[in-house]
Amino acid sequence: MHVHTPASSDYQEPDVTILDVLQKAQERGLDIIAFTDHNSVAGYAHMLEEIEQLELLERLQRLRPEEKQRLEDYRRALQKLVVLPGFEFTATFGFHVMAIFPEDTLVREMEHILLSLNVPADKLDQGSSEVGATTDVLTAYQVIDEAGGLVIAAHANSTHGVVTVGAFSGQTKIAYTQDLHLHALEVTDLESKGRRTTAKFFDGSKPEYPRRMHCIQGSDSHRLTRDPKNSKNLGVAERITELLLPEVSFAALKDLFLGGDYARSRPYRPTQAPFDFIRAAREEGPNIVQAFHEEFTQRGGRLYAVIADVCAFANTNGGMIYVGAPDDAKKRAPGVGNIDQASAALRTAIQRMITPQLDVEIDAHESEGAKIIRLRVPRGDASPYAIDDNKIYVRTEAETSLAVRDEIVQLVRRGLSLVELRAPEALSEPAAEADTTLAVVHAPPRTGVEIIDVEERDGVKYYAMRDLRNGSVVRNVTRKSARKLWGYAVEQHEKQPVDAAKASWVGELGALTHSERAGKVRYDLVQRFPSGDLRVYYGVTEDGIDGEWRKVAGLEE
Repeated sequence: MHVHTPASSDYQEPDVTILDVLQKAQERGLDIIAFTDHNSVAGYAHMLEEIEQLELLERLQRLRPEEKQRLEDYRRALQKLVVLPGFEFTATFGFHVMAIFPEDTLVREMEHILLSLNVPADKLDQGSSEVGATTDVLTAYQVIDEAGGLVIAAHANSTHGVVTVGAFSGQTKIAYTQDLHLHALEVTDLESKGRRTTAKFFDGSKPEYPRRMHCIQGSDSHRLTRDPKNSKNLGVAERITELLLPEVSFAALKDLFLGGDYARSRPYRPTQAPFDFIRAAREEGPNIVQAFHEEFTQRGGRLYAVIADVCAFANTNGGMIYVGAPDDAKKRAPGVGNIDQASAALRTAIQRMITPQLDVEIDAHESEGAKIIRLRVPRGDASPYAIDDNKIYVRTEAETSLAVRDEIVQLVRRGLSLVELRAPEALSEPAAEADTTLAVVHAPPRTGVEIIDVEERDGVKYYAMRDLRNGSVVRNVTRKSARKLWGYAVEQHEKQPVDAAKASWVGELGALTHSERAGKVRYDLVQRFPSGDLRVYYGVTEDGIDGEWRKVAGLEE
């Protein structure tokens, strides 16, 4: 999806032709490629013009032998290969955005879009990434999307990428990666494993990045073959994405990126066994956006447990539920015996038990020989969702629990609010210098809980807890009513009062202790303010730790 041609001014092999590029892609077994020259569609236009000229000579019976061979080579390549037109746009401050269009899009239509994005007319054929002051990122997303294009943030986690916004504010990064006009992120670490990959970061589990993003990889080839002097300088089809599509077309491609099925794309690994995404999910374990149920029966409360997770995900951030697969990846998955019957029972139970109506996608997959049911639950826009009209569940980390009063109030407010994602003004400008407080007082971690108040009534202590994921406050929590993480925080607060002298400090940030709970390492962190006040954050997980906090937790030298 990211192929340059000699029409890009920085192309490194000037003797290469468009036909060479097509034949290399065909040789590597590709089905779809996109021409994405810098701020230009000249390469794609040149291909069309050359084929048109050869076909004209054919009709006039004036083809020379070498021209006849060239036309046959074009036809052979294009019979097996869908070539999508597009461009790589340079937005304000140098961010790169890929625009890819349907097969029948006219060249002049795309050039009109480039002109509307403020690319100078005299630069349309230059293929340069330097085109002066153009349009900001968010406007580019919107213009390309409304023109029917597929919008992809080019090499998002690398140079000129929207993930590496550098000196810009965190709100800018959120806007650049969560905007609804953006369809996918192109990343350079898709084949990497671990919790710090770009795809993992944008999996919907981060409170400030709730929209899960499709992530793909591309070669960004500026040459036909890999540079022998620089292995990172790739040629055509040397970093490929594999997609499961009903047909090879732009329409099918866009439908995939507009949908919520993230299991239909993966890095292309031709020499390896088929990728088992359910196995990969089990190895990751349960969290705020995925849950597992080893068995499925209507008796014994197991069906109700699945429906409770559905309700909790709808009220929180959506997610995936796997039935027939234990969360322990070391255990063999028993699977589900009668897939059709079980799927129908789940669908009926969701429709009957959950109000308001919720559209949950249910499908079946095979993992290590076992048949697994997957439920894809959206984040509902009519919260709160309830079971039997009065039981409201929410998801906290890997735990599904009945919502307490303050959470229900927040869900009602969310349901009543029609939230529209608007681009904040001047997002394309650098962070204001006046906001100097953040340079001194660090933001709290992004996961865990904080006890913000405690009062005693009739010998019972009532706590007010702040969820660090979303800032919501729940009051009147007691040791008896506290959930696992809340209970841990209350126990630590009561049994081990904060002693600043025992903390490991890095500046004004400190670490009290860490331990493994529910398969994850959790940290108790403390922050000292200029007033001398201490704030304690309990049960913080690694995905909620960034910036200076990573040094405090010992995650970074």
